[in-house]
Amino acid sequence: MRKPQRLGVLAGVVLLAVGAASAPAAAHRPGQGCSTRPATTAALHDLTTIHRLAGAAIEVHGPECGRWSAAEGRADLRTGRPMQVDERIRIGSSTKTFTATVVLQLVTEGRLGLDVPIEAYLPGLVRGIGHDGRRISVRDLLRHTSGLPDHVDALDWDRVDRWRYRHYSSAELVAMALAQPSPGAGWHYSTTNYVLAGLIVEQVTGRDIGEEIGRRIIGPLGLTDTYWPGDSVRIRGAHPRGYALAAAERRRDVTEFNMSYGGAGGALVSTLADQNRFFAALLGGQLLDPVRLAALTETVPADPDRLWPAARYGLGIISTPLDDCGGTLYWGHGGTTPGFRTLGGVTADGRRAQLVVNDEPASYESWQALRTTLHAALCEAR
Repeated sequence: MRKPQRLGVLAGVVLLAVGAASAPAAAHRPGQGCSTRPATTAALHDLTTIHRLAGAAIEVHGPECGRWSAAEGRADLRTGRPMQVDERIRIGSSTKTFTATVVLQLVTEGRLGLDVPIEAYLPGLVRGIGHDGRRISVRDLLRHTSGLPDHVDALDWDRVDRWRYRHYSSAELVAMALAQPSPGAGWHYSTTNYVLAGLIVEQVTGRDIGEEIGRRIIGPLGLTDTYWPGDSVRIRGAHPRGYALAAAERRRDVTEFNMSYGGAGGALVSTLADQNRFFAALLGGQLLDPVRLAALTETVPADPDRLWPAARYGLGIISTPLDDCGGTLYWGHGGTTPGFRTLGGVTADGRRAQLVVNDEPASYESWQALRTTLHAALCEAR
């Protein structure tokens, strides 16, 4: 779920100064130069000072130095509690990678086909204003080439308090999307694609997508801090508060949220450590066979807004060049929900990093600062 510029009171440049409290990085397998991470440290600090975000945390793994982490800023502006690395967060659209993985496992099992029209699984559901499920494949859903609008655009973000505690059914979300005109041919990011993918999983398995993610991914990988929240508006266990800008340049707490509006495209709660474990396992072939892993990483050009230059989209996963240090690719996804923004990636040589801020970047420069921080960490991971 993207649309950061459309969040109304949930977005804006933060002008309130926030004191930064740092959690020191921890290197677990020290080697030569393992304790020197000046670019990551500086970029993380800039997020809470120059860009005035409430808090930021990062967890990094390298083949030589192992795991290290750091945090800056505040997890709770009311109490002043420092930001921590190991607490639960909303991961937003990184949920899409989990959903795509389940779909591809079902393809391996012969229970659905990537190039089968979605009409075969959801007869009559996708029709109207030029939308036709007979012309959209499962693959189109997963890589955002379906031509379907995004129901997230139809939500009233200027009056978010009127609906942020309510439940949305998948059928409601699909209907909201189909009431909009088609964005046209080509790549178009739409969380509705993943709501439909979740419905297909339910149709094929008889279980909802949250249950399938739990038994196929969360359980086998031991992701003990990752869970499907259902209609619960609160995050279980220790977690930072999530903030957004309200009137008069004051932050408001938007931590409590019914994530049914994101569903199979954005509902999961997790931690940085669990996210690192999941993406490493996925790209390492623990969750998919080689044929399906190749399908996952077959990409098309993406992001016409140029927020992430040269990004390409696979099946629920994004490849981005790491031009800052050698030009290798990293694979991952990001997530935006009210109050939280996550970003992460894994490289072929074993480097991986996950970043979170508990605030909503509003300016282009702030969004680019997140990218700078992640790239610095991946470059300094050894």
